Amino acid sequence: MSEPVVRIENVSKVFRQGGLFNRAPGFKAVSNVSLSVAKNRTLGIVGESGSGKSTLLRMVLRLIQPSEGRILVNGAEIWSLRGGELKAMRRQVQPIFQNPASSFNPRQTIRAILAAPLEVHGIGSAAERRERITTLLRRVGLDPAIENRLPHQLSGGQKQRIAIARAVILGPSVVLADEPTSALDVSVQAQVLKLFADIKYDFGLTTIFVSHNLAVIREVSDEVAVMRRGEVVEQGEADRIFEDPQHDYTRELLAAVPSPAFMASA
Repeated sequence: MSEPVVRIENVSKVFRQGGLFNRAPGFKAVSNVSLSVAKNRTLGIVGESGSGKSTLLRMVLRLIQPSEGRILVNGAEIWSLRGGELKAMRRQVQPIFQNPASSFNPRQTIRAILAAPLEVHGIGSAAERRERITTLLRRVGLDPAIENRLPHQLSGGQKQRIAIARAVILGPSVVLADEPTSALDVSVQAQVLKLFADIKYDFGLTTIFVSHNLAVIREVSDEVAVMRRGEVVEQGEADRIFEDPQHDYTRELLAAVPSPAFMASA
């Protein structure tokens, strides 16, 4: 088999409180997690609040440094990268956050928000950037005229479509999504999930999708990891996890989902 695009090896994260000389053990948010994601596949990570799933995703994004273990993207250990190699990695790994508005500059137009990554990485002329933005806005189902608006003038669904467009505008190989549909109503959520799946296919993306919503995870995932109290308690092919769960906690999560809503979403 080919080398996984993302490989997480024995990763742990301990958050410590107090000063340098504080000897308290701290809070272990993630404990000895090992996962991998093959090219063009989606790993869904599911668990209740506080399970460590978002902390794990932020470590893959290189926003939080692991206390132990290694994270490799396209074969390179991300915390060993510097200079141009780190900039290249940043281009290849892009996030989609739960609340896109919090990551937008409220004073910038949508065009400026989408142009910023292209400018940072020196991609294209001004005219080529405008053309890329126009094409991508159409691809995510938005009228290009929206580029002149400010973030507060958009609906929640429109903002998340902009967040998806920004995530793929650099042509990354990996997209990491942290609860990207949790703030949307059900009908808009379904539209955004379909767009996510279409974009993944069109751009040949490898993706990690974090959510507490089992129906959403089943919709988007090829493989699933179930997290509880910082540990992965079960992982495997999505169909097997949902049809034949082996761990008691996975069974509890599935039993807690209203069957009609779950089956409709799945």
